[in-house]
Amino acid sequence: MAGQSVTTPGTPDARPPANLVQLKADINALIASSGAEVAVAWRPLDAKPGEEILINPTLRFHAASTMKVPVMIELFRQANVRLLKLDDKVVVTNQFTSIQDGSPFVLAVTDDSDGEMYKALGTKLSYRQLVEASITVSSNLATNILIERLRARNVQATVDTMGASGMQVLRGVEDQKAFEAGKNNSTDALGLLTLFEAIGKGRAVSAKASAEMVEILKRQRFTDRIPAGLPAGSVVAHKTGNVTGINHDAGIVYAARPYVLVVLTRGIKDSKVSAKLIADITSLTARATN
Repeated sequence: MAGQSVTTPGTPDARPPANLVQLKADINALIASSGAEVAVAWRPLDAKPGEEILINPTLRFHAASTMKVPVMIELFRQANVRLLKLDDKVVVTNQFTSIQDGSPFVLAVTDDSDGEMYKALGTKLSYRQLVEASITVSSNLATNILIERLRARNVQATVDTMGASGMQVLRGVEDQKAFEAGKNNSTDALGLLTLFEAIGKGRAVSAKASAEMVEILKRQRFTDRIPAGLPAGSVVAHKTGNVTGINHDAGIVYAARPYVLVVLTRGIKDSKVSAKLIADITSLTARATN
């Protein structure tokens, strides 16, 4: 049900502080008034026992472009074990294989938030350039090139190893036949919380790799969701995602006490309305670390 919270089992000494109980109630009221299905996960990087807000943390959503975060993590993992180098170059192509029947498909520039990558077709770009485009401007073409090289099964294996199986990566973007068969990338708020917490704590692949991923995420160019609910100049390392009726944002807010925030939404047709809802929820959570 929209706005209904899910209680996560805890120990008797892990009860949330009184201010968080009220804050969670305020967020639930905001969600209820929106009429949308929403999941929220909030936790400081240095959280004490019980210091978190979880609302529908295991409710599953279409992952949209948030699945590009585990793709990035897998890229850095493969670089770490020397299966590739971030500065290795690959040919930019626009032909991919459907997981449904092995047939080829291509991406349309009109359906991609990044048109610049298509200008590079036939040329070579580095993995570093591809992941930058995949995260900062949410390039579908760059993401699919990465997935073809890294393999979705390897992305998922890394996600599972990190304890973030709430994120399920089956395929690249715009695989229409797979979509029609119901084979979609999906996530829950807890899975994304786990991934961003690992990055923020320097535990995703390595401390060095985590630091590099944070810097890429800080260069995110879509700022109408979590950043819009924070004071001007706030630093956020985050990844957005949206498809029709779906709008998400998840990342690390570098406040006085840095924290991870994930907000997933479903059921609002106007993306500007759902973006404002995410910003309003962010504004409420921001007071928890003031």
